[in-house]
Amino acid sequence: MKTILFVDWENFRKKIKEVLDFEKQPEFEWHEFNFEELFKLVLNGINIDEIRFYAGKLEENKQTLQKSQALIQAQRLLKNTIEANGFNFIYAGKVRQHGFEFDAKGNKRPSFKEKGVDVGIAVEMLTKAYDKNIDQCILASSDSDLQPAVKELRKRQIKIIYLGFEQNPNKGLSYTTNRTILIRNAEILKFIPKKII
Repeated sequence: MKTILFVDWENFRKKIKEVLDFEKQPEFEWHEFNFEELFKLVLNGINIDEIRFYAGKLEENKQTLQKSQALIQAQRLLKNTIEANGFNFIYAGKVRQHGFEFDAKGNKRPSFKEKGVDVGIAVEMLTKAYDKNIDQCILASSDSDLQPAVKELRKRQIKIIYLGFEQNPNKGLSYTTNRTILIRNAEILKFIPKKII
């Protein structure tokens, strides 16, 4: 049985950030987080043939040039680490300016939104199912937009596991998938990079 883990990176990162905020833990450099050991722990007993991270490609923004360059560098480091662990890192969309927002001091700044990642994941899951290249999907995303793809996969007898978080899981995905595995807060905290002083 071929099993692929599909990770919606931005969605997954936001869910981990929710845990960090709830547990009053500081954010860290994402390329330092041990995703390999987290997946081994929470998916113990499931043989995974491939792990695929999907992210929107970041581009420089003239209005926030320094910040966008720092984010691009952070994404590059994450991609290098993911690939060094033998996983795939796939650009499946773009991050684009989506209007403006106001910071805590009332200053206007551009806001950004990732577009196309959920579609990219859905297309890849369905393509692999149609080509009979997969028997089981593990979906590490709490994006409800993926529910139609999940339903279609189940019609084709592909088993789907929703990998969510105990803190605010997606009930719709829990309902439409074959099985739900929820990552506990303590499991996230176990793999937070330790600062060397």
